[in-house]
Amino acid sequence: MPSVSLIARLSSSAKDARRGVVRLHREVLDALGLRPWSAVRLTGARVTVALAAAAERGAPPGIVLLDEVALMNLGLTDGAEVAIAPERTSPARRVEITGSRMVRATVAPETVRLALTGKVFRGGDAVSLLPQDVAPPTPGHAGEVRRRLSAAIGATWTSELITVAATDPDGAVTAQPSTVVTWRDGAATPEPDPAPHPTAEPAPVPVADLVGSREPARRLAEWLRLSFERPELLRRLGAEPRLGVLLSGPPGVGKATLARAVATSLDAEVVELAAPSVAALEPRAAAQRVRDAVERATTSTGNRVLLLTDVDALLPATDPPPLATIALDALRAATASEGLAVVVTSAQPQTIDPRLREPGLVDRELTLGLPDADVRRELLGVLLRPAPLAPDADLAEVAERTPGFVAADLVALCREAAVCAALRHGDARGDDARVEQQDLLAALASVRPLSMSTSDDLRTGDLTLDDVGDMTEVKQALTETVLWPLQYPDSFTRLGVEPPRGVLLYGPPGCGKTFLVRALAGSGRLNAFAVKGAELMDKWVGESERAVRELFLRAANAAPALVFLDEVDALAPRRGQSADSGVADRVVAALLTELDGVEPMRDVVVLGATNRPELVDPALLRPGRLERLVHVPPPDADAREAILRSAARNTPLASDVDLAALAAALDGYSAADCAALVREAALTAMRESLAAAEVSAEHLDTARRAVRPSLDPDQLAALESYARDRTIT
Repeated sequence: MPSVSLIARLSSSAKDARRGVVRLHREVLDALGLRPWSAVRLTGARVTVALAAAAERGAPPGIVLLDEVALMNLGLTDGAEVAIAPERTSPARRVEITGSRMVRATVAPETVRLALTGKVFRGGDAVSLLPQDVAPPTPGHAGEVRRRLSAAIGATWTSELITVAATDPDGAVTAQPSTVVTWRDGAATPEPDPAPHPTAEPAPVPVADLVGSREPARRLAEWLRLSFERPELLRRLGAEPRLGVLLSGPPGVGKATLARAVATSLDAEVVELAAPSVAALEPRAAAQRVRDAVERATTSTGNRVLLLTDVDALLPATDPPPLATIALDALRAATASEGLAVVVTSAQPQTIDPRLREPGLVDRELTLGLPDADVRRELLGVLLRPAPLAPDADLAEVAERTPGFVAADLVALCREAAVCAALRHGDARGDDARVEQQDLLAALASVRPLSMSTSDDLRTGDLTLDDVGDMTEVKQALTETVLWPLQYPDSFTRLGVEPPRGVLLYGPPGCGKTFLVRALAGSGRLNAFAVKGAELMDKWVGESERAVRELFLRAANAAPALVFLDEVDALAPRRGQSADSGVADRVVAALLTELDGVEPMRDVVVLGATNRPELVDPALLRPGRLERLVHVPPPDADAREAILRSAARNTPLASDVDLAALAAALDGYSAADCAALVREAALTAMRESLAAAEVSAEHLDTARRAVRPSLDPDQLAALESYARDRTIT
């Protein structure tokens, strides 16, 4: 059976992520005699199987693109070597699975079977519950799987992994309609109703475990207690005992969990309705679902709470459907009922139909904020309480490395750490298995916060400012402007000053502005959002402004965060000079509003980068906006030497190579030019012999004739003049 060895690379495709799919060059598929969507065996530190599909045109033939689950099953990291061969599969008669305690208790084996349909797997593999909806032959169960898992687990089901404990027969298998799927402990979760009752609710947590939300929980409990237990007092004081509360906060922060916990602590029945599920139904069925929930809440005895989650999906502010009027009438009837309170949740309260928040309906609001490092550490302690922790588990360090994580993200992190611990433990009995620090840190590599689920985040890896050679003054300016406000807020408060809100990096192209931003985000453990200026431009009226607002909203939900506006001169040019029907002017206005609007930014810093600072609108550069201008000069001889050494750290150099002398001779070369020079020298050595083991000085001299300096003397002079004319660091 043919086999090839390729380099494993982590795929950035969201379409393939966690679906059991690997991508190979078309020539590799032909060499192995494979058709697209055939099964392949992958051999690394361990053996796993996957479906092989063709990579995009232009992909290098020597790599295989895998997701993080496949790398974990292989026991490898990005860049390791993987042996790939065709694999024969068999229909599975029986599959035994294991997973977290919550998944075993809430997810039916039949739902797992549907999630496994269309995938190939073998005993010992970790498998995501995301349905394999990429391959054409996949049966149409993806929508059903998503609905069931969302109802059983909640918003974090996409991060859930199960482990295939055993299969019959052994080897690579596929799930079929006749396959029997069982949990290892023998427990069989009954199959959920295809249309689950809207009052189905997860088990509530104790109020004492609502870390970071105890004050909102206390206030909600006070309101509910007055409405339920002291209605006559409220009437005597001139107030109606009706109660409608909006719980707002970032996705996954625990709004519905708080409502359930408080209601349970007061012995109140919770009748729950998921607004997105209702909004997805045909209008008549959706209206009936709303009426049924309200009827159940109003006809029950005792104290009741009608909980409507993600209400903005059912009652949008723009173009509300006729169903919104029906829902509002039903909620008015509910709030008028004795002993019944209405609680609604939303992550985007500004998008809710304003009629919902009229006096006498949902007229009170509580906001749940992002957890800081101390709250995250306490949350991790609560979530890992049932798990055996090794003595080396440092929850404080994990909390520091999870900026922007909310409660749901930390739940997913703990589950992933448990999976990593189980895989590391292997086939042993597991009596002494523990979750160790390495499991928690490994989970960080595969769990992304909900606020960073978009593709515009800037990956920093382990890069910090210490890895940036030279640029001492530039690094100091960035540290003072970006890191100090986040690390020493008390000092700014004590001195009575507001920290800077933004920085403009300007300098010639290829001199490391983006590299500096990545290093800065890594040093401060910040979530970084990277947007090129032109990406926010849209010809449709209002769309560009909306994109700016959503960018800053995502950054606020992921705080502490850094927003990097690359090519900011394209995003915020001088107003009144563009011929694009005013799109650029409106974007500049939206950007200025976000930077210096009525609502101040909290723990969000904005960095702009450009090589044409004179084209940026002056209003953007005044104090309170991008007020700190930092010039990134071209590298001098010492900096070029450091860049060459960094670029050649994995390249074997011959003894006749003198990087210091070479750097001194590269006047006019940018950082990107220096890196390109090393790369071209290695290719020159390969052209002489594919068996070349080192790069010589002659190869570097030949590369210099191909890689010419890109820095323009006129542009350098203009940038230096601009720097002299302004206050610079």
